[in-house]
Amino acid sequence: MIRQRLARFIVRRAGYEMVGEVPETGILVGAPHTSNWDFVTMLLVMWHDGAHPRVLVKKQLFRGPLGWLLRRFGGVPLDRDNASGVVSDLVEESRNGEPFRLIIAAEGTRTKGDYWKSGFLRISRETGLPITLAFFDPPTKTMGFGPTFHPSDDVKADMDLVRAFFADKHGIKPANATEPRLRDETRAP
Repeated sequence: MIRQRLARFIVRRAGYEMVGEVPETGILVGAPHTSNWDFVTMLLVMWHDGAHPRVLVKKQLFRGPLGWLLRRFGGVPLDRDNASGVVSDLVEESRNGEPFRLIIAAEGTRTKGDYWKSGFLRISRETGLPITLAFFDPPTKTMGFGPTFHPSDDVKADMDLVRAFFADKHGIKPANATEPRLRDETRAP
């Protein structure tokens, strides 16, 4: 309740409008991922409606007191070189019958890259949970949720939906955004 009140106060004071509804459960793809503030904004988006998500964060940020704070806010340390163990744990956690929300920054970095990471599709397929697109767009002063979908066998069609939604979303540092595309959209991840 305190998180929800805090989030609503901050969103209101910053002059933002919330769009869409927080999903009961699922994989939330937050984009564009262009700044360290994206973690905070995605938490505000979720807390605004009382949700308590899990958030994949690179393991290097869990050192010292920041690690305690990240865990407290739902952070899950991700070893990018050995992500399968964390993914297995999250898949297991998603099956405990409780609402499960996992935020993933599919771009994988705050700097401009060539491709998104396909983990959000793999985790969705393994858990059977839907994917919801989530955003923070400073130019329009909006934040919230877009479409929800279950991945199909047509990865390109799924990514076309993702591209269409994020086409007009800018993030905090628009020059750092990576176009939503996977290295190989012709085969399933």
